[in-house]
Amino acid sequence: MDWTRHLTARLDELNVPYEDWHLGDGLVDIQSLPEDGLYYNRMSASSHTRGNRYAPELTEQVLTWLEQKGARVINGTGAINLEVSKLKQYLALQANGIQTPKTIGAVGKDNIVKAAEQLNEFPFIIKHNRAGKGLGVQLLYSINELTTYMDGPDFEDSIDGITLVQQYIKSPDGHIIRAEFIGGKYLYSVKVDSSDGFELCPADICQIGPDGKPIAEESKFTIIDPLPKEQIDRYEAFLKDQRIDVAAIEFIIDEKGDVYSYDVNTNTNYNEEAEKAAETFAMLHLAEYLRDELNALSN
Repeated sequence: MDWTRHLTARLDELNVPYEDWHLGDGLVDIQSLPEDGLYYNRMSASSHTRGNRYAPELTEQVLTWLEQKGARVINGTGAINLEVSKLKQYLALQANGIQTPKTIGAVGKDNIVKAAEQLNEFPFIIKHNRAGKGLGVQLLYSINELTTYMDGPDFEDSIDGITLVQQYIKSPDGHIIRAEFIGGKYLYSVKVDSSDGFELCPADICQIGPDGKPIAEESKFTIIDPLPKEQIDRYEAFLKDQRIDVAAIEFIIDEKGDVYSYDVNTNTNYNEEAEKAAETFAMLHLAEYLRDELNALSN
């Protein structure tokens, strides 16, 4: 599968045995015991956009079964709990002293308008609570613009029915930053140009056009120097508290220099072009981490 091919290639390179479970559909026999091994969850909140409407729901049940039966799980129920809900992400981030944009969740168009009025910040963003790749994100400048958009053909509801109305944080240079973590530890950060819109998935698969060919444009992705230690420490403590082993945390720095964290991605992917330029290969690090965890189970 395109979504995992870079990881499986690295596992092959390291001679690490693996089996791929596609949970777009399937069975969960809760009486059975899982086979010995290491289980790594890479379910994506945007799986419904690839024809796998109930993959998150099934994956959550499978992960619960695995954990309850004593299996070693990487990115288990703690990860999927946040992957499918940005509201839960923000609450968890805030509990760890990490600043997030002001956000109100709403179900129903009337309540989306009420949320925007209550937020009372212009411009503002609306987005899906369960999304991925920046799906459903719109920058709006007034209540009238919001109602016009919702009454038009382009409005789409979140797959879970919850729309977020959120404070817009403006970056002075038009970039967001995505910090990558493997084994709960900071690896690197990638700077992403957001000047062309909000669908900012940095994975290679997201850089493919509708014709199946790579999008020919100047790279939007640049690996940058390490973050401040205090920020890294807060992120690592957050991931530990949430029982998340592999993740990316996206944040934006406003014109005053304040940092706002707004997305936790627990099925993190990497951009090959940016990594080649920096000579840093996250999928190799990830494969090595999985290999070491698997070996630890055998000893």
